[in-house]
Formats: sequence, structure tokens, C-alpha cells
Amino acid sequence: MASDRRTGRDARTTSIWLADPPPSSSRRRPPAGGQPAGLDLERIVAATVRLLDAEGLAKVSMRRLAAELGVTAMSVYWYVDTKDELLELALDSVHAEIRLPEDEDNGDWREQLRLLATEHRRMLVAHPWVSPLAGEYLNVGPRALAFMNAAQRAMRRSGLATEHLMGALSLLFQFTYGFGTVEGRWSERCRSTGIREDDYYGEVLSRLKGRPEYALSVSTVEARPGGSVREIRDRDFEFALDCAIAGIAAMRDGG
Repeated sequence: MASDRRTGRDARTTSIWLADPPPSSSRRRPPAGGQPAGLDLERIVAATVRLLDAEGLAKVSMRRLAAELGVTAMSVYWYVDTKDELLELALDSVHAEIRLPEDEDNGDWREQLRLLATEHRRMLVAHPWVSPLAGEYLNVGPRALAFMNAAQRAMRRSGLATEHLMGALSLLFQFTYGFGTVEGRWSERCRSTGIREDDYYGEVLSRLKGRPEYALSVSTVEARPGGSVREIRDRDFEFALDCAIAGIAAMRDGG
């Protein structure tokens, strides 16, 4: 079981965001003359995200990252103690890609939640490695907190009873997490095998047709309007999101 080298604490129960001081480029510096030109925490995290996007979670290591940066692994360790810390930083950094509502105090709470849910899904699809990390790490960095705080502010403005706010947020963002995770993994799988999503979808559907045990599933799928896999998925997501938001409004009015 890995432990934090600075404190001796079990790394599974700690987070870089609970460290004192919190992570920053100046948190630790190498000795004079020991820092490669231009190397800092932001550059290290950005390179980590690129590697995760290109090669996936399983292939990222401190040694591989150092090679990508053109430095020694020891140079990276001046900024982070462990791979876990690096992954936490990468996880938080991509939350900066989520577009937040511009007028949080006066806008329509439904549209604000719709924006946040749509952006959450988009981020998960763009970075399939985020889903497993979000369930493994505490994920309370500044960018993730900005997203969560925006969601809580919008949900509070719905008028739902305070004791039900977290339940409603769970409904909405566990849905987007699940939808975005499956979508991202599907897309990643198709890319890795060189198969177009539309071709794969068409082949699977054609194989299921004519088999009575799949008749109900085929008829349900074919009842949807046509289009590309992306278009069908977008329509399904938007309808499901509308159902969730309408349900929140109905519970508020009924409560």
C-alpha cells in the first residue's frame, strides 16, 4: 500500500488538495541550477493530460511523462511526490474546460443546469480517463469546485427544499457521468480498432434483426429518428436531460 513520503499517511486516504501548502509552481523548487529550462507544474500537468488523452490511463508513468517533457524522472519528482498526485492535478485541470453560466444570479436555473450537464458530458467524452479517476480520487481541486459550486447555486435557485438539493444534483450529474462515460468508452474503443461508430452501429443492428430474442430491442431502437450515431445520441441525451429537469421542477411544485 502506497504512502505519502512526506507524512507517512496512506496515500489512498489523502489528497493533494488537502496538503499544506496546496499545490503550486512554488510549492517546491529544485536546487539552483537543477531545474530544466521552462519546466514548471503547469507544464507538467498539461503534458500529463496530453499523454492521458493519447495513450490512456494504463500507459502513463512518471518515466513516460519525463520522456515526453525531455527531462529526467527526478526533475518531475521535484514538483509531485507520486503518480497519484499527478493524476489528481490532471483530473482537476480538465474541469477548467467546463463552461460555467455567465449570469448565475439572474439566469434561468433550468438553462444553467442544462448547460452544466451538457458541458460535463462533453468533458467526459473528450477525456475518457476522467471517469475512473473521478471515482477514485477526492476531486476537490479549485476547478472541480468551481463546477460543483455553480451546479449547487443553480439548483438552489430552483426553489427545491434544501434537504433535497444533493439528491437532485446526484440525479442530474450521475446521469451525465454515466452517459458520458459509456459514450466516451464506446468512441475510444471504435477509434482504437479503426472502426467508424456509424459502421459499427449499423453492423450490430443488422446482426440483431431477424432474431426473435432481440425483437423488442430492435423495434425500440428503430423507433427513434434516424441520423448518425452522434445525432441519435445527442437527441437521447437532450430528451433524458429534459426529463430530469422537468422531474426536479415537478418535485419542487409537489413538495
